[in-house]
Amino acid sequence: MAGAKNAAAHIPPLWSLEATVAVNPYVGQAGEPLQVAAARLARVAGVRTVPERAHFKAKFVANELSVADLEAGLAEVPELAATVDDLIAAMDKTVVAPETLPTLADLAEEVSDINWPDFVAERIGHWAGGHYDTGQALWPAPKERAWLSWRSFAQRDLTPEIFGLTGFASRVASMSMSARGALTKCAEDMGITADACESYFHTLLIRLGGWAQLASGEAFRANLKGDGNNDITDLLTAKLVFEAALLARYKDKIGSAWERVLQEHAQPIVPSEDDLIDAALQAAADHAAARALDQTLAQPVTAKDDLPNVQAAFCIDVRSEVFRRALEASGDGIETIGFAGFFGIAAAHHGFASDVLETRGPVLINPGATSAATDPQDSDMLTRVAKRVTRAWGRFRLAAVSSFAFVEATGPLYLGKLVRDSLAQKHPSLGVGPAPALSDSITLEDRIGMAATILSAMSMKSGFAKVVLLAGHGAGVVNNPHASALQCGACGGHAGDVNARLVALLLNDADVRTGLVEKGIEVPAETVFLAGLHDTVTDEVRLYEDDLPAGHTQVATIASLKQALSMAAKVTRTERSARLPRATDQAAVMERAKNWSETRPEWGLAGCSAFIAAPRARTTGRSLDGRSFLHSYDWRQDTNFQVLELILTAPVVVASWISLQYYGSSVAPDAFGAGNKLLHNVTGGIGVVEGNGGVLRGGLPWQSVHDGENFMHDPLRLSVAIEAPREAISDILNRHAGVAALFDNGWLKLFAMDDEGRLGWRYTGGGEWVSLRGDKDAPPIAAE
Repeated sequence: MAGAKNAAAHIPPLWSLEATVAVNPYVGQAGEPLQVAAARLARVAGVRTVPERAHFKAKFVANELSVADLEAGLAEVPELAATVDDLIAAMDKTVVAPETLPTLADLAEEVSDINWPDFVAERIGHWAGGHYDTGQALWPAPKERAWLSWRSFAQRDLTPEIFGLTGFASRVASMSMSARGALTKCAEDMGITADACESYFHTLLIRLGGWAQLASGEAFRANLKGDGNNDITDLLTAKLVFEAALLARYKDKIGSAWERVLQEHAQPIVPSEDDLIDAALQAAADHAAARALDQTLAQPVTAKDDLPNVQAAFCIDVRSEVFRRALEASGDGIETIGFAGFFGIAAAHHGFASDVLETRGPVLINPGATSAATDPQDSDMLTRVAKRVTRAWGRFRLAAVSSFAFVEATGPLYLGKLVRDSLAQKHPSLGVGPAPALSDSITLEDRIGMAATILSAMSMKSGFAKVVLLAGHGAGVVNNPHASALQCGACGGHAGDVNARLVALLLNDADVRTGLVEKGIEVPAETVFLAGLHDTVTDEVRLYEDDLPAGHTQVATIASLKQALSMAAKVTRTERSARLPRATDQAAVMERAKNWSETRPEWGLAGCSAFIAAPRARTTGRSLDGRSFLHSYDWRQDTNFQVLELILTAPVVVASWISLQYYGSSVAPDAFGAGNKLLHNVTGGIGVVEGNGGVLRGGLPWQSVHDGENFMHDPLRLSVAIEAPREAISDILNRHAGVAALFDNGWLKLFAMDDEGRLGWRYTGGGEWVSLRGDKDAPPIAAE
């Protein structure tokens, strides 16, 4: 059973489509370097872990990859006995795609001409779609433990018998009611040794694709709540039952081949020379990206010392970088701030006229507050009734008995709707609805503490502007199953309007402000906090002026802000249109939100390559091309480096999940991508399959990383640049082994910025740093 648990730990979690969350597909390999992960995934999944060699060759020819970068890449892979010339020569070599070790289903296919791998995937997927259904099915399956559910399903499923697995149903019926017992029995029958089990079980789980990832997600979410969940090992057991049945059916033909497969799975994971070369080339590309970032940060910019009229806080999301830069240039006296898009309140939220509990916060933490939409017009019940009528009508349309008659009788009436949708007359609903409110159970003392924590984390203890805009973000799209993947990752795959409005209402509360004074934070009486929502598809910004306190005095400042936001939207759309297919002008960008056939309404976070935590002065006025997460941070205001610890253990980890999801969906789309949007079918409201069944697809669709001709995401490991003393950063890593592993094993690249705002030191692992200016004894950032 230990082998099963270890194999399960290699599988990344997956969230359902209603609240898609970016996930690092290599989270299970965080404890080993890239070259070892490459060897492991080649064996169990037959996928590459770095781009093709031609990718690096193109960079080298374009002078984006220098000899110095290659030397730095070699230094990161000391076990590789090669020179720079060897690396250059290796770029011209075509490396054959790795082949995974076969499963029993693969071996059985070779001797039977029956596609057993797809058959098994289809049968398990058929069951899993009903078991994990989130409301799409009209007749939901009973909710019970996954193993018991599958066992009940499989002993009544005659399809395996029809395909030649005689006695399969009775075999399942004879299995233990305990998944542990069934797994152990199958492993013994198949002769799986302790040395081979982890590797082989990992292979089986990889073949289950998104179903295994969804089960891993169930365990992840249960662990956050302090509960247990064994869905992933239950799924593994179901897969193993099929494997054992196939071995029994074809043992005389595949027995010797199966023994050889087990022997290979029992061998230790050892990177090949090609794995080492690929790791060095990837490290070189990462160094080149960091070098380009350092050159951008070195550009001189005229500093602004005047107190701004407006401070606009945006999510650290890379899409905000373009808009922030445009907004600062569009109006005088505007300063922007970067902060996680949930703005410090992770809420369990009930939307208007809804009993569904939405997690409006990062998935790495449990919600710390509860909230609900208010009902100023007392229309909650009427809205609920209308929704029930709509649901009943939808069920009538889809029901087995009435669906055919419905099409015959009312089909022509839908012609108008089809025409309107085809002419893009349907406008996406984003950020509408009444204001949210924190639960009454949250005391004034707690609210004051929340407000003080939020302002401290934003490095805003003084120097408040007349208007402080808190701009969440979301993506207004139609007919897009992966719409939540374009929303705010810090808000659990939802738009950030609820969080922004909750925080603005909190900070405008007079009693809260009075309490803040005792905590050393005095917000001027004339300062107002204004919530907004940035639509990343159109770059329009909705302002929630109705939430402002009555009688506020900043009407003129807000009017000026509106003009600046409008101008910034035009500038941002113009810059973004150059990357969007068929976006010939601003109008074309706007239309993408309403086009129900648009597979690329926007690029999301494609291209992300850096995370910077520093005062805005270090990046303002410099174009980072919408590729950097920008978190405002002033270590001099950070008592005991508590905010720094929060940044390294939350936003940095979330950014790494986003970056590596795009990385994995680009270099290994078959294993870690969602496939082609044009072939997608939504199953169970959970996720998508390609075609009419089979393996659930996790990760990002192909259209999210590729424009049809070229990749829109450059697979790089995220460069994390922090302006803070190195000793403080190292101390935090010493206390958080999981975060340190990401840096120690090279999944993230860590840099400490110097007094000039450049990348002064590079973290080399194990608490060690090296100066990038050639001075090994360079002093730390000086305190004031």
